[in-house]
Amino acid sequence: MKKAKSPEESKAEMTVIMLPSDANPKGNVFGGVILKHVDLIAGLVAKRHAGHANAVTASIDRMTFLKPVFIGNALILSARLNYVRRSSMEVEVTVESEDLDDGTRVRTGTAFVTMVALDKYGKPTEVPPLLVQTEEEKARFREGERRMELRLKEAGKI
Repeated sequence: MKKAKSPEESKAEMTVIMLPSDANPKGNVFGGVILKHVDLIAGLVAKRHAGHANAVTASIDRMTFLKPVFIGNALILSARLNYVRRSSMEVEVTVESEDLDDGTRVRTGTAFVTMVALDKYGKPTEVPPLLVQTEEEKARFREGERRMELRLKEAGKI
């Protein structure tokens, strides 16, 4: 069995300025641009946890867009592991927008991304267990486990 890793060991944050090419003619950033960055940071977190394995996106669910993001805003994404199964990992990504003129930050969305670790042959491979120690980490793990079971039931896999 692989040595367990804490959520702290793989968490990530990134900030990207939104440019005119990221938005529609009215200045609203496309949801697809935000999803691209959500997918990128979730992949980074999963790769940090999985180590040797290739980490690929299996699903992005429960993505909510709470507030718009505009050209010139900083898009700030924070991501962490909530739950790990044998080869799959749930990464929670929180998205914020910062108005760089006045420094105001607003939460603009949240996504749950399921990543799967693959070996060199493209087959699912085992990743380290998630070492949860705090009450918050334990609660996130239980919630992630419930969401994962629901995804598997919806896919007809359990």
